[in-house]
Amino acid sequence: MNILIDLAYILGLLIYSPKIIYRVFRQGRYKVGWAQRLGKIQRTHPEKPCLWIHAVSVGEVNATRTLISALQDHLPDYEILLTSTTDTGLTRAKSLYDNKLTVSYFPFDFSCIMHRAFDRIRPVAILLMELEVWPNLVRLACRRQIPVIVINGRLSDKSFPRYQKIRKLTRWMFSRVTLILAQTEEYAQRFIDLGCLPQQVRVTGSLKYDTAQTKADFAGTRRLAEQIRLENERFWVAGGTGPDEEQIILDTFKTLKQDPRFMDLRLALIPRKPERFQIVADLIEQAGFQFARFSQLKEHNTIADGKPPVILGDTMGDLNKFYALASIVFVGRTLTPMGGSDMMEPAALGKCTLFGPHTFNFKQTVQDLLEAEGAIEVKNPQELLQMIQKCLANPSFSAQIAEKGRDVIRKKQGATQKTVDAVLEFIQNPN
Repeated sequence: MNILIDLAYILGLLIYSPKIIYRVFRQGRYKVGWAQRLGKIQRTHPEKPCLWIHAVSVGEVNATRTLISALQDHLPDYEILLTSTTDTGLTRAKSLYDNKLTVSYFPFDFSCIMHRAFDRIRPVAILLMELEVWPNLVRLACRRQIPVIVINGRLSDKSFPRYQKIRKLTRWMFSRVTLILAQTEEYAQRFIDLGCLPQQVRVTGSLKYDTAQTKADFAGTRRLAEQIRLENERFWVAGGTGPDEEQIILDTFKTLKQDPRFMDLRLALIPRKPERFQIVADLIEQAGFQFARFSQLKEHNTIADGKPPVILGDTMGDLNKFYALASIVFVGRTLTPMGGSDMMEPAALGKCTLFGPHTFNFKQTVQDLLEAEGAIEVKNPQELLQMIQKCLANPSFSAQIAEKGRDVIRKKQGATQKTVDAVLEFIQNPN
């Protein structure tokens, strides 16, 4: 089986290699961490038992915050190793944990590389955030009797059909996973359909509800307001945006600024991916707006000249600070079919939150918010304009949406304790 898996990886690598080369030379990605990706992972405290937690990217890394804090409280003698696949995920992990735990790139799932990684890490248990189940990782863990637990498990409407197409492999793989801690009953059933044993699947809720902050007291928020010279103006934050959306947002903003009711409105435009920062800067310039790049203000610790109508949020790790200052929020990658960015964060902060119809990566959160009238879904650019006009013109309406959204997040919290209890059960009583 491992030979077939490795051959499949080699074939996939050959097919995918032009995209990899493009990203290396044009986007500056994948240039570091190759020793770790090849399994040469160096633990900080090799004398301690180790919990290996894997979170593929920024969203999954963010979801580890309450979990890791609780595990450190319960298991102070353990070392926690956190791996991530993407550059942005690793950067976020280092920012969050600041040398308080070992952070590394995730090794490629080739059998020889995984052997090397297992020999160096020697984990007591492996915790995989959301879905990151890899065949060679699971096979080796099973052979070495190391429990593999999927935390915050979910199978989206997009990923579930893909796994169904390779059902024979998924049944073999998922049947060897020790425990699935799923976010919802629907996700739990999907894991069972793909080969997990029903007795190995539990519903614990979403960790992201627990990590979502409900108070806008982030360090640096006040300084951000000073640097962009935000005082009493209304502030529209478009966060986690993707291709084609920024132009829609700029066109909408231009229309709003022509209305005497909204002359004071300012915009923060924050692309989700760093490689798009310059592209979006060019779009803002082409739209004819004066703007400030927050990266320059932050780097030089300076204050913007005047009151630029548009702020380009071209840094990583500052999105919540912008949300904390917002009068209204639009969550990106939702007007075009990209699956959405995290709408839980602005809703938790008590912000009137809008998003488009393409939210398959956050299906349950969207359902919970819309059922409680705690967010607004817009179908197209015209509805986006109309709803922002309504929210800005009717503060009591937007305040009601915002408060209902925050109530949804508060009521859904509690997954961390259930998750920690399950993990401790398998670590302390493996049989």
